[in-house]
Amino acid sequence: MKKVTVIIPNYNGMKFMENCLFSIQNQDADTPEYEILVVDNGSVDGSLEMIREKFPQVRVISLTENTGFCHAANVGIGASDSDYVLLLNNDTRVSSCFVKGLYQAIEARSDAFSVSAKMLMWDTPDRIDDAGDRYCALGWAYSRGKGKPASCYEKPEEIFSSCGGAAIYRKKIFEKIGLFDEAHFMYLEDLDIGYRAKLQGYRNYYEPSAEVIHFGSASSGSRYNAWKTSLAASNSVYVIVKNMPVLQILLNLPFLAAGFFLKFLFFCKKGMGILYLKGLMEGIKKSAVHGGHFRKSRKNAAACLRIQWQLYLNIFRFLKKS
Repeated sequence: MKKVTVIIPNYNGMKFMENCLFSIQNQDADTPEYEILVVDNGSVDGSLEMIREKFPQVRVISLTENTGFCHAANVGIGASDSDYVLLLNNDTRVSSCFVKGLYQAIEARSDAFSVSAKMLMWDTPDRIDDAGDRYCALGWAYSRGKGKPASCYEKPEEIFSSCGGAAIYRKKIFEKIGLFDEAHFMYLEDLDIGYRAKLQGYRNYYEPSAEVIHFGSASSGSRYNAWKTSLAASNSVYVIVKNMPVLQILLNLPFLAAGFFLKFLFFCKKGMGILYLKGLMEGIKKSAVHGGHFRKSRKNAAACLRIQWQLYLNIFRFLKKS
């Protein structure tokens, strides 16, 4: 049986997919056995045909329409029979020790739900794109080390959550906490799954030996656009309602209000302030429809206290840009 299943969700990824698959196929000789599984979200750009022609050894699941990152990831997880699943964006190129680095890191930590890779910027690969994700009491999720020299992030470290663009997960824990929440569609779904794991006492880590170069925003087209802004704003509310007990929400309310207001001002400067507010309102509606199950579920009080400390600490880390 394979140790790892590498799951690559794909939607019209012709521009990047060939390089991605070539790099993930060319891993070090001592890499644990792994399988590559592409879950295609109804691509119409020829990328699916290219995969079948040039990479016949890659397993493909073809969906008829774009069901979003979360559903594609869940289909891949359900179709895997390995102990670990490794999620990888199609707009990436990985190092030869990528799979081995993530596998060894999660194998060495029995409390680990996930381990996030060292993601580097495509045009400046000596700079960090993501060294694990953080979440703070302002309601902001942000990439650790964004834009900083990669040489500053050479040590493994515990993080709040792993970036789903390049991370390995212990499959059996999904059976306890559930799969990716498809109500997210995409954006902040990786924060949510990492948060849910932390509520059950598991941890998430960063592993610098597993390097990957990441183009970024290949699916949405740009870092800030109308669709992404609205969906991310909606999901930022949804994550809070799902994962924080009511008392914790009330405790954080002044910080959350400040955080959402500052984000509103930020998007006003980009001409998308009203769109951001509409996204927040959609998040409230989404929480009312989909969040009930999570609100009713029992929270681990000790885990909530540990998380709250991290939410405060990550405000200072953000301000220090550390």
